[in-house]
Amino acid sequence: MASSSATISSLGAQAALVSKPKNHGISGTKASSSISFGLGSSFLGKTASLRASVTTRFAPKAKPVARILPEASYKVAVLGAAGGIGQPLGLLIKMSPLVSELRLYDIANVKGVAADLSHCNTPSQVMDFTGPAELASCLKGVDVVVIPAGVPRKPGMTRDDLFNINAGIVKSLIEAVADNCPEAFIHIISNPVNSTVPIAAEILKQKGVYNPKKLFGVSTLDVVRANTFVAQKKGLKLIDVDVPVVGGHAGITILPLLSKTRPSVTFTDEETEELTKRIQNAGTEVVEAKAGAGSATLSMAYAAARFVESSLRALAGDPDVYECTYVQSELTELPFFASRVKLGKNGVESIISSDLEGLTEYEANALEALKPELKASIEKGIEFAHKQQGAAASV
Repeated sequence: MASSSATISSLGAQAALVSKPKNHGISGTKASSSISFGLGSSFLGKTASLRASVTTRFAPKAKPVARILPEASYKVAVLGAAGGIGQPLGLLIKMSPLVSELRLYDIANVKGVAADLSHCNTPSQVMDFTGPAELASCLKGVDVVVIPAGVPRKPGMTRDDLFNINAGIVKSLIEAVADNCPEAFIHIISNPVNSTVPIAAEILKQKGVYNPKKLFGVSTLDVVRANTFVAQKKGLKLIDVDVPVVGGHAGITILPLLSKTRPSVTFTDEETEELTKRIQNAGTEVVEAKAGAGSATLSMAYAAARFVESSLRALAGDPDVYECTYVQSELTELPFFASRVKLGKNGVESIISSDLEGLTEYEANALEALKPELKASIEKGIEFAHKQQGAAASV
Protein backbone atom coordinates (compact mmCIF):
# COMPACT_ATOMS: atom_id res chain seq x y z
CA MET A 1 0.00 0.00 0.00
CA ALA A 2 1.38 3.40 -0.91
CA SER A 3 2.00 5.77 1.95
CA SER A 4 1.55 9.52 2.03
CA SER A 5 4.81 11.21 2.94
CA ALA A 6 3.41 14.66 3.61
CA THR A 7 0.36 16.73 4.18
CA ILE A 8 -0.42 19.95 2.38
CA SER A 9 1.78 22.66 3.81
CA SER A 10 0.33 25.99 4.83
CA LEU A 11 1.70 28.84 2.78
CA GLY A 12 2.14 32.24 4.33
CA ALA A 13 0.87 33.99 1.20
CA GLN A 14 -1.91 33.19 -1.21
CA ALA A 15 -1.24 32.90 -4.91
CA ALA A 16 -1.73 36.26 -6.55
CA LEU A 17 -3.99 36.75 -9.53
CA VAL A 18 -2.35 36.27 -12.86
CA SER A 19 -1.62 39.36 -14.84
CA LYS A 20 -1.41 38.73 -18.57
CA PRO A 21 0.36 41.40 -20.64
CA LYS A 22 -0.63 42.33 -24.14
CA ASN A 23 0.17 39.68 -26.73
CA HIS A 24 1.75 40.17 -30.13
CA GLY A 25 2.16 38.17 -33.30
CA ILE A 26 4.80 35.71 -34.38
CA SER A 27 6.48 38.29 -36.58
CA GLY A 28 9.15 38.90 -33.98
CA THR A 29 7.57 40.90 -31.19
CA LYS A 30 7.54 39.22 -27.81
CA ALA A 31 4.28 37.65 -26.66
CA SER A 32 4.38 37.18 -22.91
CA SER A 33 1.92 35.11 -20.92
CA SER A 34 3.60 34.03 -17.72
CA ILE A 35 1.70 33.25 -14.57
CA SER A 36 2.81 35.33 -11.59
CA PHE A 37 2.43 34.29 -7.97
CA GLY A 38 3.01 35.84 -4.61
CA LEU A 39 6.42 35.39 -3.01
CA GLY A 40 5.10 32.74 -0.63
CA SER A 41 3.99 30.39 -3.37
CA SER A 42 5.94 31.31 -6.46
CA PHE A 43 7.45 28.58 -8.59
CA LEU A 44 11.15 28.90 -7.77
CA GLY A 45 10.54 32.29 -6.18
CA LYS A 46 9.90 35.76 -7.47
CA THR A 47 13.07 36.06 -9.50
CA ALA A 48 13.20 32.48 -10.76
CA SER A 49 14.47 31.95 -14.28
CA LEU A 50 12.48 28.74 -14.72
CA ARG A 51 9.22 30.57 -14.03
CA ALA A 52 10.29 33.10 -16.61
CA SER A 53 11.48 30.47 -19.06
CA VAL A 54 8.05 28.89 -19.36
CA THR A 55 6.73 32.24 -20.47
CA THR A 56 5.33 32.01 -23.97
CA ARG A 57 7.45 34.44 -25.88
CA PHE A 58 6.82 34.20 -29.56
CA ALA A 59 3.42 32.79 -30.27
CA PRO A 60 0.65 33.41 -32.77
CA LYS A 61 -1.77 36.12 -31.80
CA ALA A 62 -4.41 35.15 -29.26
CA LYS A 63 -7.07 37.04 -27.39
CA PRO A 64 -5.65 38.26 -24.07
CA VAL A 65 -7.19 36.99 -20.87
CA ALA A 66 -6.92 39.54 -18.10
CA ARG A 67 -6.77 37.33 -15.02
CA ILE A 68 -6.53 33.67 -14.09
CA LEU A 69 -6.68 32.41 -10.52
CA PRO A 70 -4.21 29.51 -10.30
CA GLU A 71 -5.13 26.72 -7.93
CA ALA A 72 -3.19 23.76 -6.62
CA SER A 73 -5.56 21.27 -8.16
CA TYR A 74 -3.58 18.96 -10.43
CA LYS A 75 -2.15 15.52 -9.72
CA VAL A 76 1.21 14.69 -11.30
CA ALA A 77 2.89 11.28 -11.30
CA VAL A 78 6.60 10.79 -11.94
CA LEU A 79 7.53 7.25 -12.97
CA GLY A 80 11.21 6.70 -12.30
CA ALA A 81 11.24 9.21 -9.46
CA ALA A 82 14.29 7.85 -7.62
CA GLY A 83 16.61 8.19 -10.61
CA GLY A 84 19.04 10.84 -11.73
CA ILE A 85 16.37 12.80 -13.60
CA GLY A 86 13.45 11.82 -11.39
CA GLN A 87 14.79 13.29 -8.17
CA PRO A 88 15.54 16.85 -9.34
CA LEU A 89 12.40 16.73 -11.50
CA GLY A 90 10.35 15.83 -8.44
CA LEU A 91 11.83 18.77 -6.58
CA LEU A 92 10.99 21.22 -9.35
CA ILE A 93 7.45 19.92 -9.74
CA LYS A 94 7.03 20.12 -5.95
CA MET A 95 7.68 23.84 -6.27
CA SER A 96 4.76 24.40 -8.65
CA PRO A 97 1.75 26.07 -7.02
CA LEU A 98 -0.51 24.30 -9.53
CA VAL A 99 0.16 20.81 -8.16
CA SER A 100 -2.02 19.33 -5.40
CA GLU A 101 -0.53 15.82 -5.38
CA LEU A 102 2.93 14.70 -6.44
CA ARG A 103 3.00 10.93 -6.79
CA LEU A 104 6.44 9.36 -6.98
CA TYR A 105 6.93 5.85 -8.36
CA ASP A 106 9.99 3.68 -8.76
CA ILE A 107 10.99 0.05 -8.32
CA ALA A 108 13.17 0.93 -5.29
CA ASN A 109 14.49 3.77 -3.11
CA VAL A 110 11.52 6.08 -3.64
CA LYS A 111 10.36 6.30 -0.01
CA GLY A 112 13.38 8.35 1.00
CA VAL A 113 12.98 10.68 -1.96
CA ALA A 114 9.34 11.27 -1.05
CA ALA A 115 10.12 11.83 2.62
CA ASP A 116 12.78 14.37 1.68
CA LEU A 117 10.55 16.28 -0.74
CA SER A 118 7.64 16.24 1.70
CA HIS A 119 9.50 18.70 3.92
CA CYS A 120 9.32 21.44 1.28
CA ASN A 121 6.63 23.94 2.30
CA THR A 122 4.73 24.05 -0.97
CA PRO A 123 1.09 23.02 -1.46
CA SER A 124 1.43 19.58 -3.01
CA GLN A 125 1.08 16.41 -1.00
CA VAL A 126 3.86 13.93 -1.73
CA MET A 127 3.08 10.22 -1.98
CA ASP A 128 5.41 7.31 -2.70
CA PHE A 129 4.72 4.07 -4.56
CA THR A 130 7.18 1.20 -4.84
CA GLY A 131 7.11 -1.62 -7.36
CA PRO A 132 4.60 -2.91 -9.90
CA ALA A 133 2.06 -3.86 -7.21
CA GLU A 134 1.59 -0.18 -6.32
CA LEU A 135 1.79 1.29 -9.83
CA ALA A 136 -1.96 1.27 -10.43
CA SER A 137 -2.60 3.15 -7.18
CA CYS A 138 0.00 5.72 -8.20
CA LEU A 139 -1.73 6.38 -11.52
CA LYS A 140 -5.40 6.46 -10.55
CA GLY A 141 -6.89 9.87 -11.35
CA VAL A 142 -3.70 11.71 -12.27
CA ASP A 143 -3.70 14.60 -14.74
CA VAL A 144 -0.10 14.41 -15.96
CA VAL A 145 2.22 11.39 -16.09
CA VAL A 146 5.93 12.04 -16.58
CA ILE A 147 8.15 9.08 -17.49
CA PRO A 148 11.91 9.53 -17.00
CA ALA A 149 12.32 5.82 -16.10
CA GLY A 150 15.10 3.88 -17.80
CA VAL A 151 18.85 3.49 -17.87
CA PRO A 152 21.05 6.53 -18.55
CA ARG A 153 23.51 6.93 -21.36
CA LYS A 154 27.12 6.05 -20.66
CA PRO A 155 30.29 7.09 -22.53
CA GLY A 156 30.30 5.56 -26.00
CA MET A 157 26.64 4.60 -25.76
CA THR A 158 24.29 5.90 -28.45
CA ARG A 159 20.61 6.46 -27.90
CA ASP A 160 19.94 3.35 -29.95
CA ASP A 161 22.05 1.33 -27.52
CA LEU A 162 19.48 2.22 -24.89
CA PHE A 163 16.64 0.86 -26.96
CA ASN A 164 16.26 -2.74 -25.86
CA ILE A 165 16.24 -1.90 -22.16
CA ASN A 166 14.21 1.30 -22.17
CA ALA A 167 11.68 0.12 -24.76
CA GLY A 168 10.57 -2.66 -22.43
CA ILE A 169 10.34 -0.28 -19.47
CA VAL A 170 8.23 2.22 -21.40
CA LYS A 171 5.97 -0.53 -22.69
CA SER A 172 5.12 -1.82 -19.22
CA LEU A 173 4.57 1.65 -17.78
CA ILE A 174 2.35 2.78 -20.65
CA GLU A 175 0.23 -0.34 -20.26
CA ALA A 176 -0.40 0.73 -16.67
CA VAL A 177 -1.16 4.29 -17.75
CA ALA A 178 -3.68 2.99 -20.31
CA ASP A 179 -5.42 0.92 -17.65
CA ASN A 180 -5.51 3.55 -14.90
CA CYS A 181 -5.38 7.11 -16.29
CA PRO A 182 -5.99 7.00 -20.06
CA GLU A 183 -7.07 10.66 -20.14
CA ALA A 184 -3.85 12.00 -18.62
CA PHE A 185 -1.23 14.03 -20.46
CA ILE A 186 1.69 11.61 -21.01
CA HIS A 187 5.21 13.05 -21.09
CA ILE A 188 7.86 10.63 -22.39
CA ILE A 189 11.45 11.39 -21.37
CA SER A 190 12.88 7.85 -21.57
CA ASN A 191 15.36 7.61 -24.43
CA PRO A 192 15.46 7.07 -27.33
CA VAL A 193 12.43 9.38 -27.49
CA ASN A 194 12.30 9.07 -31.28
CA SER A 195 11.34 5.41 -30.73
CA THR A 196 9.74 5.32 -27.27
CA VAL A 197 6.95 7.74 -28.21
CA PRO A 198 5.87 5.56 -31.17
CA ILE A 199 6.04 2.54 -28.83
CA ALA A 200 3.75 4.33 -26.37
CA ALA A 201 1.36 5.24 -29.17
CA GLU A 202 1.11 1.63 -30.34
CA ILE A 203 0.54 0.31 -26.82
CA LEU A 204 -2.21 2.87 -26.26
CA LYS A 205 -3.78 1.88 -29.59
CA GLN A 206 -3.71 -1.78 -28.57
CA LYS A 207 -5.51 -0.79 -25.37
CA GLY A 208 -8.06 1.27 -27.33
CA VAL A 209 -7.28 4.52 -25.51
CA TYR A 210 -4.83 6.34 -27.79
CA ASN A 211 -5.30 10.10 -27.96
CA PRO A 212 -2.52 11.65 -30.07
CA LYS A 213 -3.25 15.06 -28.57
CA LYS A 214 -2.13 13.88 -25.14
CA LEU A 215 1.05 11.96 -25.91
CA PHE A 216 4.24 14.03 -25.88
CA GLY A 217 7.91 13.34 -26.37
CA VAL A 218 9.72 15.84 -24.17
CA SER A 219 12.18 17.55 -26.50
CA THR A 220 12.22 20.75 -24.45
CA LEU A 221 15.87 20.27 -23.51
CA ASP A 222 16.85 20.91 -27.14
CA VAL A 223 15.07 24.27 -26.98
CA VAL A 224 16.60 25.11 -23.61
CA ARG A 225 20.07 24.35 -24.96
CA ALA A 226 19.48 26.25 -28.19
CA ASN A 227 18.30 29.31 -26.29
CA THR A 228 21.28 29.14 -23.93
CA PHE A 229 23.93 28.64 -26.60
CA VAL A 230 22.54 31.32 -28.92
CA ALA A 231 22.28 33.85 -26.09
CA GLN A 232 25.88 33.14 -25.10
CA LYS A 233 27.14 33.33 -28.68
CA LYS A 234 25.37 36.56 -29.51
CA GLY A 235 25.50 38.30 -26.14
CA LEU A 236 21.72 38.41 -25.86
CA LYS A 237 19.58 38.59 -22.76
CA LEU A 238 18.67 34.93 -22.25
CA ILE A 239 15.09 35.53 -21.15
CA ASP A 240 14.33 37.16 -24.52
CA VAL A 241 15.75 34.36 -26.69
CA ASP A 242 13.49 31.78 -28.33
CA VAL A 243 14.77 29.24 -30.87
CA PRO A 244 12.31 26.70 -32.27
CA VAL A 245 13.79 23.20 -32.54
CA VAL A 246 12.13 20.67 -34.84
CA GLY A 247 12.61 17.09 -36.02
CA GLY A 248 13.43 14.58 -33.33
CA HIS A 249 15.40 14.25 -30.12
CA ALA A 250 18.70 12.60 -31.07
CA GLY A 251 21.76 13.63 -33.06
CA ILE A 252 21.08 14.99 -36.53
CA THR A 253 17.32 14.65 -36.05
CA ILE A 254 17.57 17.68 -33.74
CA LEU A 255 17.23 20.72 -35.98
CA PRO A 256 17.41 24.18 -34.40
CA LEU A 257 15.85 26.71 -36.75
CA LEU A 258 18.33 29.48 -36.08
CA SER A 259 16.85 31.66 -38.81
CA LYS A 260 13.64 31.76 -36.74
CA THR A 261 15.41 32.97 -33.59
CA ARG A 262 13.65 35.75 -31.70
CA PRO A 263 14.74 38.43 -31.26
CA SER A 264 15.87 38.48 -34.87
CA VAL A 265 19.60 37.94 -35.17
CA THR A 266 21.93 37.06 -38.02
CA PHE A 267 24.41 34.19 -38.08
CA THR A 268 27.36 33.56 -40.35
CA ASP A 269 27.48 30.19 -42.09
CA GLU A 270 30.21 29.14 -39.67
CA GLU A 271 28.16 30.18 -36.64
CA THR A 272 25.11 28.34 -37.94
CA GLU A 273 27.02 25.11 -38.41
CA GLU A 274 28.86 25.44 -35.11
CA LEU A 275 25.71 26.13 -33.08
CA THR A 276 23.70 23.44 -34.83
CA LYS A 277 26.35 20.81 -34.19
CA ARG A 278 26.73 21.84 -30.55
CA ILE A 279 22.98 21.71 -29.92
CA GLN A 280 22.76 18.31 -31.62
CA ASN A 281 25.68 16.89 -29.63
CA ALA A 282 25.05 18.63 -26.31
CA GLY A 283 23.97 15.40 -24.64
CA THR A 284 27.26 13.77 -25.55
CA GLU A 285 29.06 16.86 -24.25
CA VAL A 286 27.56 16.23 -20.80
CA VAL A 287 28.10 12.46 -20.89
CA GLU A 288 31.78 12.95 -21.67
CA ALA A 289 32.18 15.70 -19.07
CA LYS A 290 30.73 13.40 -16.40
CA ALA A 291 33.24 10.73 -17.44
CA GLY A 292 31.03 7.74 -16.85
CA ALA A 293 29.17 9.19 -13.88
CA GLY A 294 25.92 9.82 -15.77
CA SER A 295 24.20 11.83 -18.46
CA ALA A 296 22.32 15.13 -18.67
CA THR A 297 20.12 14.70 -15.61
CA LEU A 298 19.87 18.18 -14.14
CA SER A 299 19.28 20.10 -17.35
CA MET A 300 16.83 17.39 -18.44
CA ALA A 301 14.93 17.74 -15.17
CA TYR A 302 14.82 21.51 -15.64
CA ALA A 303 13.50 21.17 -19.19
CA ALA A 304 10.97 18.51 -18.18
CA ALA A 305 9.72 20.70 -15.33
CA ARG A 306 9.24 23.54 -17.79
CA PHE A 307 7.11 21.28 -19.99
CA VAL A 308 5.10 20.05 -17.00
CA GLU A 309 4.45 23.63 -15.94
CA SER A 310 3.33 24.52 -19.47
CA SER A 311 0.96 21.53 -19.48
CA LEU A 312 -0.50 22.57 -16.13
CA ARG A 313 -0.99 26.13 -17.35
CA ALA A 314 -2.81 24.78 -20.39
CA LEU A 315 -5.01 22.57 -18.19
CA ALA A 316 -5.72 25.61 -16.01
CA GLY A 317 -7.08 27.49 -19.02
CA ASP A 318 -4.17 29.68 -20.08
CA PRO A 319 -4.90 30.30 -23.79
CA ASP A 320 -1.33 31.17 -24.77
CA VAL A 321 0.82 28.10 -24.08
CA TYR A 322 3.26 27.09 -26.82
CA GLU A 323 6.07 24.54 -26.61
CA CYS A 324 8.17 22.50 -29.00
CA THR A 325 7.43 18.80 -28.49
CA TYR A 326 7.66 15.48 -30.33
CA VAL A 327 4.13 14.40 -31.26
CA GLN A 328 2.06 12.63 -33.89
CA SER A 329 2.11 15.10 -36.73
CA GLU A 330 1.14 15.76 -40.34
CA LEU A 331 3.64 18.58 -40.68
CA THR A 332 5.90 16.32 -42.76
CA GLU A 333 5.47 12.87 -44.29
CA LEU A 334 6.75 11.35 -41.03
CA PRO A 335 4.12 10.15 -38.53
CA PHE A 336 5.92 11.77 -35.57
CA PHE A 337 7.76 15.06 -35.62
CA ALA A 338 8.90 17.66 -33.10
CA SER A 339 7.69 21.19 -33.66
CA ARG A 340 6.04 24.06 -31.86
CA VAL A 341 2.49 23.30 -30.76
CA LYS A 342 -0.27 25.17 -29.00
CA LEU A 343 -1.36 23.42 -25.83
CA GLY A 344 -4.85 23.55 -24.37
CA LYS A 345 -7.04 21.75 -21.86
CA ASN A 346 -7.36 18.76 -24.18
CA GLY A 347 -3.70 18.58 -25.17
CA VAL A 348 -2.40 19.67 -28.57
CA GLU A 349 -4.78 22.25 -30.00
CA SER A 350 -2.75 23.01 -33.10
CA ILE A 351 0.64 22.42 -34.67
CA ILE A 352 2.41 25.58 -35.75
CA SER A 353 3.35 25.01 -39.38
CA SER A 354 4.79 28.47 -40.02
CA ASP A 355 8.13 27.52 -38.44
CA LEU A 356 8.87 25.30 -41.46
CA GLU A 357 8.13 28.08 -43.93
CA GLY A 358 10.94 30.18 -45.38
CA LEU A 359 13.80 28.00 -44.17
CA THR A 360 17.36 28.79 -45.15
CA GLU A 361 19.11 26.48 -47.58
CA TYR A 362 21.14 25.02 -44.70
CA GLU A 363 17.99 24.29 -42.67
CA ALA A 364 16.08 22.88 -45.64
CA ASN A 365 18.95 20.50 -46.44
CA ALA A 366 19.28 19.50 -42.78
CA LEU A 367 15.53 18.83 -42.61
CA GLU A 368 15.72 16.43 -45.54
CA ALA A 369 18.87 14.81 -44.12
CA LEU A 370 17.27 14.03 -40.76
CA LYS A 371 14.17 12.36 -42.18
CA PRO A 372 15.65 8.92 -43.02
CA GLU A 373 17.15 8.52 -39.54
CA LEU A 374 14.00 9.72 -37.80
CA LYS A 375 11.86 7.47 -40.00
CA ALA A 376 14.00 4.47 -39.08
CA SER A 377 13.72 5.24 -35.36
CA ILE A 378 9.95 5.57 -35.59
CA GLU A 379 9.64 2.31 -37.48
CA LYS A 380 11.89 0.58 -34.95
CA GLY A 381 9.58 1.61 -32.15
CA ILE A 382 6.44 0.53 -33.97
CA GLU A 383 8.03 -2.81 -34.90
CA PHE A 384 8.99 -3.42 -31.26
CA ALA A 385 5.42 -2.79 -30.07
CA HIS A 386 3.97 -5.10 -32.73
CA LYS A 387 6.45 -7.85 -31.87
CA GLN A 388 5.57 -7.59 -28.21
CA GLN A 389 1.88 -7.82 -29.06
CA GLY A 390 2.51 -10.89 -31.22
CA ALA A 391 4.58 -12.54 -28.51
CA ALA A 392 1.86 -11.93 -25.94
CA ALA A 393 -0.79 -13.35 -28.27
CA SER A 394 1.20 -16.53 -28.83
CA VAL A 395 1.58 -17.30 -25.12
